[in-house]
Amino acid sequence: MAVWESDGPPGAPTLMLLHGLSMTAELGWSRVMARLAAHARVVAPDLRGHGDGVQSGDPFTLESCVDDISALASVLGIQQFVAVGYSMGGMAAQLLWRRHPLRVSGLVLCATARNVRGSPMEQAISMTLPAMAMATRWSPAGHLLTAQTLASSVLGHVPDDATRSWAELQLSRTSLADAVAAIHAAAHFNSRMWIGEVDVPTAVVITTRDTMVPPRRQRRLAQAVPGAVTVELVGDHGVCVTDPAAFGDALVEALHVVTGPRASERAGRAPAMPMPGASCAAG
Repeated sequence: MAVWESDGPPGAPTLMLLHGLSMTAELGWSRVMARLAAHARVVAPDLRGHGDGVQSGDPFTLESCVDDISALASVLGIQQFVAVGYSMGGMAAQLLWRRHPLRVSGLVLCATARNVRGSPMEQAISMTLPAMAMATRWSPAGHLLTAQTLASSVLGHVPDDATRSWAELQLSRTSLADAVAAIHAAAHFNSRMWIGEVDVPTAVVITTRDTMVPPRRQRRLAQAVPGAVTVELVGDHGVCVTDPAAFGDALVEALHVVTGPRASERAGRAPAMPMPGASCAAG
């Protein structure tokens, strides 16, 4: 498993950064790592089936993905962390709290929702899958065409040629089979029945011009989490790539919300108790 790490100030909280659908940690987070490292220890892994993430041979599921993250935390000696997720990574962050609640001290949920059923993202996914399959089957450069298709569907319009080429290269590091499995998992995720039970400080970063996950869905997520604070970020779904300066500003503001002196007042969880020792390993 490839992991980007950056030490923060002594005693600072740890951020576990979870990238979006078919992305890599480098694509999703490398341009804001230094900014975040001024405030926290930062860990950004390639998720299962993405880039250099765990390759188990088993079908991708969000459940296995978040179990990998909990195992990685044990390997790195991290007791608790703030789960910071973008798009599909935001779904993974929600599920991390659900499956491993003692690991998660806070949530920062960016450009994401409780589900994407009926949304432009789901519609784009349904149109993208056949194009991806045809490109891979019939074109000698099918993998590159697949990355280009994903870039337009997952990131939206990327006006800068150099940034678009870099994004396509990063997206091409995830195989078609793994991308399809991740797309399927994201399309079927639904936290509506339990997201209201979240008991840790939470910030929801709303991408206000998002054409993939409509802002109204992001706001519904924020409204469903007790005490959640919203942070407005002007940009489309690919703002993490197209405007990392603004993205970094929003993340720092959200970090202050979930780790600041009044954070515990917004959440319903009692102070964390020390976790029992665990023995597990990440690939």
